[in-house]
Amino acid sequence: MGPLAGCRIVLGVTGGVAAYKAVEVCRRLVDAGAHVAPVMTKGALRFVGRATLDALASEPVQISLFDEPHPIPHTRLGQSADLVVVCPATARLLSDYRTGRSADLLTATLLATRAPVIVAPAMHTEMWDQPSVAENVAVLADRGVTIVGPVEGLLAGGDAGAGRLSDPADIVAAAFDVLGVTGESPFAGDLVGFTVLVTAGGTREPVCPVRFLGNRSSGKQGHALAAEASSRGAQVVCVTTEPALAPDRLGVKVVAVETAAQMATKVLERSGDVDIVLMAAAVADFRPVQVADHKIKKDSGISEIRLEPTVDILAELGRTRLPGQVLVGFAAETGELRQNAAAKLQAKGVDLIVANDVSLPEVGFEHDTNAVVLLGADGGLTEVPLCAKREVARVVIDKALNIHQTNFDTSAQISNGDDK
Repeated sequence: MGPLAGCRIVLGVTGGVAAYKAVEVCRRLVDAGAHVAPVMTKGALRFVGRATLDALASEPVQISLFDEPHPIPHTRLGQSADLVVVCPATARLLSDYRTGRSADLLTATLLATRAPVIVAPAMHTEMWDQPSVAENVAVLADRGVTIVGPVEGLLAGGDAGAGRLSDPADIVAAAFDVLGVTGESPFAGDLVGFTVLVTAGGTREPVCPVRFLGNRSSGKQGHALAAEASSRGAQVVCVTTEPALAPDRLGVKVVAVETAAQMATKVLERSGDVDIVLMAAAVADFRPVQVADHKIKKDSGISEIRLEPTVDILAELGRTRLPGQVLVGFAAETGELRQNAAAKLQAKGVDLIVANDVSLPEVGFEHDTNAVVLLGADGGLTEVPLCAKREVARVVIDKALNIHQTNFDTSAQISNGDDK
């Protein structure tokens, strides 16, 4: 059945490179129980095969105003829809929809419906930044259309910038919100009932009121983990040094911190009642022994800064965690990736280490992409090639969920053996 059972959703797909992601949106909506009626433009067929959506959707793809079995397909689709989702929405689609131009079956359906509409724009940055496109989006938003994205990231042709289609999970989450479905997951509910603790960002250790010791972590990977866990139904606590950039969504509680000590306090306070801990933050290993109460002036010369170790949060969690709890650590390295990750795995007492080589292009700090190696305490190894950080988050959470289930099954077997 699923939380969207009984909901009829028209999924419009236009002719943009990001059209392939509509396949994942379709799958997630169907998995959630929705009846999905796909409508493709002729341009979309240049990027995604009709047979793919025919197989995944709830009914065959429709393309034409005139070649479909129903004499007025746009009216049938528009009147029967509980929601219309356009993914991706090109600049042309936005213009046609805003001006009321009925150019094909999809735009005719948009004009023929009174159901709520979600559009997920995707295009190159130069197109997205055009004043005419911005005006079209603003007008549609004023009319009540829900705009999802776009986001910054890698684009077709090797470019990077604003205009990348939002993650399919976020588009589906928007559908849940528009339809008023709460407390359920757009991803078949595999984390419903779970509480997940995520850390994100780089800590800052003050030297004086102006300066601090820090690192290059942007928090993007940790925030991607928080968004992915929330989209799959978990209640998420996100302890982050970048609260303004944290996911702003139902089910995510953001806890702002700055220093390693503050992060240790907040994490250890909350770690006792969570199922999965994802320690993605870049926590400082050292901090100044003394913090000046005034700005250190340049003309005062070079001051000696004595350092002391900070609390090893990951090791403390490994020592004190509850039975069955899954603990995932992260390791940013610049060489000997697997050796260093294996050593950290053993030293910290965790279930899984996610390691990346931040010296490689487009990997790790400040990037929207990542490439990681997952090493498990069970000896398992998984390589994730360069991809969006949200995709890395999906793989990590899949693995953590599998470990949790294994822990649960093992505990049950032990319990049954004691009963005998």
